[in-house]
Amino acid sequence: MFKPNLILASTLTTLVIAGCADSNNSRIPQGSAQPTPSGTPLPAPQTADAQPRLREESEVVANSEPDVTRRRAIPPRQFVAEKKSVAQDAITGISIARSLAPLRSANEPLNRENYHHFDSNPVTRVAESPVSTFSIDVDTGSYSNVRRMLNAGQLPTQDAVRIEELVNYFDYTYPAPDSADTPFQVTTETGPNPWNRNTRLLHIGIKGYQVAKADIPAANLVFLIDVSGSMQSPDKLELLKKGMKLLVKQMRPQDRVSIVVYAGASGVVLEPTAGDQTFKINQALDKLTAGGSTNGAAGIRLAYEVAQSAYIKDGVNRILLATDGDFNVGTTNFEQLIDLVETRRDSGIGLSTLGFGSGNYNDHLAEQLANKGNGTHAYIDTLNEANKVLVNQLSSTLLTIAKDVKIQLEFNPAVVSEYRLVGYENRQLRREDFNNDKIDAGEIGAGHTVTAIYEITLAGSGSERIDPLRYGGNHKTKRNHGNELALLRLRYKQPDSDTSQLIEAPVYRKSIKTDLEQTTDRYRFAAAVAGFGQQLRGGEYLEGFNYDAVLQLARGSRGSDANGYRGEFIQLVQLAQSVDSTTR
Repeated sequence: MFKPNLILASTLTTLVIAGCADSNNSRIPQGSAQPTPSGTPLPAPQTADAQPRLREESEVVANSEPDVTRRRAIPPRQFVAEKKSVAQDAITGISIARSLAPLRSANEPLNRENYHHFDSNPVTRVAESPVSTFSIDVDTGSYSNVRRMLNAGQLPTQDAVRIEELVNYFDYTYPAPDSADTPFQVTTETGPNPWNRNTRLLHIGIKGYQVAKADIPAANLVFLIDVSGSMQSPDKLELLKKGMKLLVKQMRPQDRVSIVVYAGASGVVLEPTAGDQTFKINQALDKLTAGGSTNGAAGIRLAYEVAQSAYIKDGVNRILLATDGDFNVGTTNFEQLIDLVETRRDSGIGLSTLGFGSGNYNDHLAEQLANKGNGTHAYIDTLNEANKVLVNQLSSTLLTIAKDVKIQLEFNPAVVSEYRLVGYENRQLRREDFNNDKIDAGEIGAGHTVTAIYEITLAGSGSERIDPLRYGGNHKTKRNHGNELALLRLRYKQPDSDTSQLIEAPVYRKSIKTDLEQTTDRYRFAAAVAGFGQQLRGGEYLEGFNYDAVLQLARGSRGSDANGYRGEFIQLVQLAQSVDSTTR
């Protein structure tokens, strides 16, 4: 008579032990299955005047929801039986969850955040593969997301750390171009490597043409806002509304603002409205409440429709998708969502993403949607970050001055024996992609700063990490360009063009600085940030370069810091050092 109870007790014991084992892991592996938290808030009731124009359920299904369509094809009796089975399982699951609830620590929230796994770029021998090609990246979302985790007292999962986004969070006062005819100017600097005395760093900086806020063309902006139940928390929907209001203050009479929301269905809360109608726009934002499931695909489709209806020729036409990325109904397949945005990017309407929240944040989806939508990705963890992205950097957030920007370095094997690109792992391109104008690449906004760092080993230094091939070819020629380290090539398109333009610039050997103190503040501070990022990712290539070394380098190169971002970075390094148990 007691066997069922014994079996249940055994099952509960196994679940408790498994839960305790998980709680000992400070970093949750990417892709690990996580249970849905109990007590999910019910959809908040909406007043009559706050009701959006919702799309009919049949319209949403018709758009592309194969899973729902298949469910409706089930014979009625089978469908009823399945519903009963699902309900029974749900009741059982809730009962078990409630029985375990007192055993779960109150400080142990469920974590379903999603990050794309990638390995750090390897060291490459120039004699075997002299060309490195990648797409430009001006996203900064990884930095503020890492900051959020550190401020919560935990180290970020390694896959959340994209080093190039940490480095590109900061402005390095590169010289800017004088004219929009050449949308950006390139600056290079080569010097000692602070984390390996046997190698050098090649620092590449790009500065976009600056456009004053008053000179930004008329803007047609669609705020696509996630109002699903997962957004109901102070660091999500409430922070989102406050951030959007900061942007609304920057709008002008010639601008247009629309608001589209999505949960279980999608709707238009605010039809295209003149930008100076601040009270009306803010009133629409104030009425937004969170509740229900998340049909992001339906919202994206509707946002493009609204943007197209208010399209401004020769203006800025952009969707700002604000979400935690937790799409759970409708089209939820990752590749299908990416394809949905990719097919719309040639319409002249860009899509940028603003990530919010914790616990179920889908960084992978938010970042890739922006990449494929000819936009940028930022993560908003504080109102100050919203002000940085939506006010201080408004020109670069909205206005694209060059698209499909690609970088290619051809290293001279007579001078450089090995190289390694620090970061940009998910921006790698094939060599033949560089000259192919059909291959998508990154965009640069007005005034954007982009930085790339290569670690290089000079030929003949004896510090190579890789043994040479016994039967490798002889790369020596009469013209080995012994005075050049590498040839830098950039391809870009003007925003209204489908044909790329080429810029070439050699990097000369004589420009190598032999003393770290001879280098600029921007060179050393960028190296400090890159070193910190590598430390957070495990420090595979760091030769004893620890938190203390990062702090010393960053403090000595802080330079001008009008907004306090560099000072905040130093505080984050100190915080990481305290949180990281491996340093004790």
